[in-house]
Amino acid sequence: MAVRAGVVVTGSEVLAGRVSDRNGPWVARQLLQMGVDVAHLTVCGDRPADLTAQIQFLADQDVDLIITTGGLGPTADDLTVETVAALYGRELHLDVELERRITAIVERWRSRLGSVADSEPLSAGVRKQAMVPAGAQSISPTGTAPGVAMADDSGTLPAVLILPGPPSELQAMWPDAIESACVAAVLERRESVVEATIRAYGLSEADLAATLRTAEKSITGFGELAITTCLSRGELEMVTRYEESAAAAYSEVLTLIDKHHGAQLFSTDGSTIDDIVATRAGGRRIATAESCTGGMIAARLTDRAGSSAYVVGGVVSYANEVKIGSLDVPAALIDELGAVSEPVAARMAEGALNRVGADVAVSTSGVAGPGGGTESKPVGTVCFGIAVAGRPTVTRTLRLPGDRASVRALSVTVAMHMLADALGGA
Repeated sequence: MAVRAGVVVTGSEVLAGRVSDRNGPWVARQLLQMGVDVAHLTVCGDRPADLTAQIQFLADQDVDLIITTGGLGPTADDLTVETVAALYGRELHLDVELERRITAIVERWRSRLGSVADSEPLSAGVRKQAMVPAGAQSISPTGTAPGVAMADDSGTLPAVLILPGPPSELQAMWPDAIESACVAAVLERRESVVEATIRAYGLSEADLAATLRTAEKSITGFGELAITTCLSRGELEMVTRYEESAAAAYSEVLTLIDKHHGAQLFSTDGSTIDDIVATRAGGRRIATAESCTGGMIAARLTDRAGSSAYVVGGVVSYANEVKIGSLDVPAALIDELGAVSEPVAARMAEGALNRVGADVAVSTSGVAGPGGGTESKPVGTVCFGIAVAGRPTVTRTLRLPGDRASVRALSVTVAMHMLADALGGA
């Protein structure tokens, strides 16, 4: 990819860990989808010297575009525009029209809060946000902080796009931001790039790497493919970016992976397991019965819009008395085998199916840890059940690795794949 970019996330609160960075990954993702190579993603505090150093570093790496996020508010530590302007040798001037637009936004907010009194500090804050570097293009705000796009007339520094810190404001401004003159000029130089994603479940990175080494030796044009792999929550994702001229090479790689790992592949078109469950539901009604996952499966299912079409509800039966009273699990069965057992998981799923009036139900019962494990049922032991109306109930037991959070997250992944298999088998 001919066009390279760097992203600088500013904010001492991000460095301190008080706020998680949502802007950097989002901006990088947008750029990559547009065919821009994201060379660096950095975080720095609200100090002019540090921001200047970050921008100069990116310029030394020959990036074509720098995007900064944060530091555009009315307070004294919001210094991104001033810092970048100084580095690019630009004087700041008041954009009167921009000041009027920001003032109108502030007045609307104040009227909703019942506040009408004006104040000098408020006016000063508005004026500060309306200061724009000479020759720069302002980008209309969706909050109160406008963006700024600016090129370097000397050609020694990259084009820079300055965006606000609140993710909702940044994302709303993004379409206008990338159409600003200097950014659009950079993007015009990018090449057409295809991004393809495959996903596998139960496949290790080492096994996939071995197959890719075979592909590297046997497939012409393999070097033109930019391949990255990531293992997350038990699923292996492989993202490949390539120019149209390398499409045949990617097709051969995909054929080779399917030959060696077809049983583990569940998506070759980028679909997630959530997409697959939603598609396969086909109007059928899903219920959950959860113990160790504490409602996480239900939350995962209902996280997507439109899930009310196929999710009925569920029961978080953390205590045995709830398993007995709400899911009709026999107390004698728990006394005999323990709550973490396949027969109990089966009865939990069947109870949810019948109590909620669903077509498919999934259950979990396990030892997430850190305590509670035994020699026969160590921490990480999780039993799953899938009940489908008119079919025998399916159960399985796994010993999942990691700490409590990992065991619970992996359990949700297992449950989603069991749901997808059950829905696909109808």
